[in-house]
Amino acid sequence: MDRPLMKMKFFLQKPSEEATADDLAIAQDLVDTLEAHRATCVGMAANMIGQRKRIIAVIDEDGSVLVMLNPTLEWGKDSYEAEEGCLSLVGVRSAKRYDRIRVKWEDEKFRPHERIFTGSVSQAIQHEIDHCNGVLI
Repeated sequence: MDRPLMKMKFFLQKPSEEATADDLAIAQDLVDTLEAHRATCVGMAANMIGQRKRIIAVIDEDGSVLVMLNPTLEWGKDSYEAEEGCLSLVGVRSAKRYDRIRVKWEDEKFRPHERIFTGSVSQAIQHEIDHCNGVLI
């Protein structure tokens, strides 16, 4: 279900809790909400729909939606300054990002994954992991 966007900073600045099997409906709502905003958005975190869980969804290189439960950034290489916007916040801000990152996460069946991402997908994942950690750009 397409959910309303959370805009309250005090909520968004609190770290999210680990996702469990009880949170799979949140993951689906996150995908539905991202799809509804696909024209202006490349990723979302669950706290953006009012759920403080470590779940993100991003548009992958092939255009599909990649859902990550409990994602962690293992390392980043080749840092740069980016200009980013956010559907939950007004305006554009600068943020330090890495062009190449390694991320570990679990899929909807809680199987572990690890992958290296680059470019715009890397940037989107970093933005959403920041949301999970309560970091606003």
